[in-house]
Amino acid sequence: MSSLPLPMYDPRLVQPMRDELTRIGFTELKTPEEVDAALADRGDPTLVVVNSVCGCSARNARPAVTLAVQHPRKPARLLTVFAGQDAEATARARSYFAPYPPSSPQIALFKDGALAFMLERKNIEGRDARTIAADLTAAFDQYCG
Repeated sequence: MSSLPLPMYDPRLVQPMRDELTRIGFTELKTPEEVDAALADRGDPTLVVVNSVCGCSARNARPAVTLAVQHPRKPARLLTVFAGQDAEATARARSYFAPYPPSSPQIALFKDGALAFMLERKNIEGRDARTIAADLTAAFDQYCG
């Protein structure tokens, strides 16, 4: 019997929200061990998206990320965890985001293994996807390639 916590949301209802990122090339990290292994690779710029069921993820964050990764310069690695679904993996990913507090959604860009750029919920909520994507692509231009 597993000691993993039960997901907060029905996995069948959440799957389409996961698919929005995996179909554009994101790799899902579902365990703390997967997060540690992925973030231990310090070579390539890495984008980590904390996905969630909240309205600002659906209306702002996921569409913004979809637009941003079409940019010519982008992180080589695209990773995601799902808050409220894979709680331990999400907590581990957030442990790499210090000094930023947890938020959902949350978008972190790592360069050479160090946190280089962060968009918290407060930077996402109430802003349109194109504006958020512009913030991301500016960070991509600065930290990728």
